[in-house]
Formats: sequence, structure tokens, C-alpha cells
Amino acid sequence: MNSVFTNNAPAAIGPYSQAVVTGNMVFTSGQIPINPATGNVEAATIEEQTKQVCENLKAVLEAAGSSLEKAVKTTCFLADINDFAAFNAVYGEYFTNKPARSCVAVKDLPKGVKCEVEVIAEK
Repeated sequence: MNSVFTNNAPAAIGPYSQAVVTGNMVFTSGQIPINPATGNVEAATIEEQTKQVCENLKAVLEAAGSSLEKAVKTTCFLADINDFAAFNAVYGEYFTNKPARSCVAVKDLPKGVKCEVEVIAEK
């Protein structure tokens, strides 16, 4: 098992890795819309936050030798289920291969963000 780290995605805000590679599979940690250049949540709307999350996931997967196109399963967390349609619109631009997915609303997310996504992908 190998840990993955890239400066092109936010550093972990706890005792975990951005992703782990084991065998031919990549398991990302949940990514939130932190801009890796500033370390801050700069996006305000659900669309902007979803875009930043997907860009962070793209960077982590690439650092692991994978890509969004190789995603087989995502788990998505929304702070407000009313953001579902807007989230889907942006998410669909990134995950064009339509991996399996779970999407749930949760009470709170780290740093008060609107969304978080984790990915399982082939390498």
C-alpha cells in the first residue's frame, strides 16, 4: 500500500493521506473545495465548490497514476440536498464515464463547505 501526495490538491487536514494505492486500485480521501494554492475555501456557490472538488480529485488521481475516467465508484456528501441538481450538473461534466455513485445529505461538512466527494478508481 502506498500513500499519495500532490501539491496540486489540498494537504490533508487530519491524520490521513490524500489517497492510497493498493494493487491496481486508488482510494481517495474525501476532497472538499479548498484551493490548493491558498489553502482556503474560496468558492461560494455549490457549482463553484463542486468544480474545485472535482479539480482536487483530478489532481490526486493523476498523482496516483489514474484519472477521473478510471473512476469506478464515488461517494458524494452534500450539506444541503436542495443543491443536488446543481451539484449533478457540474459533477456530470467531470465524471463522463458515469461511475457507480452514492450521494447523501449530511448535517455538516469540514470547514462549513457545501460538498465533499471521494473516489475509488482503477490505476
